[in-house]
Parts: sequence; C-alpha cells; structure tokens
Amino acid sequence: MTDQPVDLDKHRGMAAQKATDLRRALADVEAHVRELREREAELEHRMMTVPAASWPEAAVKARHLLNLYAASLPAEDTRHRALVASLLDDFVRLSGED
Repeated sequence: MTDQPVDLDKHRGMAAQKATDLRRALADVEAHVRELREREAELEHRMMTVPAASWPEAAVKARHLLNLYAASLPAEDTRHRALVASLLDDFVRLSGED
C-alpha cells in the first residue's frame, strides 16, 4: 500500500475522461456565472442607493442600463441597436474617453 493518491483518470477510457473534463469545466463556468451575477447585483444595488455626484457618474449608470436594454433586444431590431450604439458613442465623445 502506498500513501500516494491514485490518479483514477488514468484508469478510465478516453470517453469517460472527456466526460469528466466536460463536467469539471461546466462546474467552473457555473461557479463563475454565479459569482458574476452576485457581483452585478451588488453593483446595481450600489447604483440604486448611491446618487450620482456628477454627470459622468450618471452617464456610467445610464451606460449600464443601456447595455442591459441592448442585450434584451432581438437581433433583428437593428434600429434600436443602432440608436443605443450611437448614444454610447456620444457618452464616450462627450466624456473625452478614447
């Protein structure tokens, strides 16, 4: 008997190893998605509870809201997508960002 752990992946077939790798990758993705949702909820809570102190801060909030709106638009709604893109470009131009 040995004190070293046995690498069970070496004793499985290729299909089983690929399935295990996929399950592990999916678990990682799901954990990252959960973390991202929690961080986004925290950010949105702060945006709702802390008033903007300047126009640039208000534009940051508006930019976030516009991105959420644009993500919900159907792909064929090119007119509204173009309008959102134009407004976001205006924010960049007026704020002096590159």
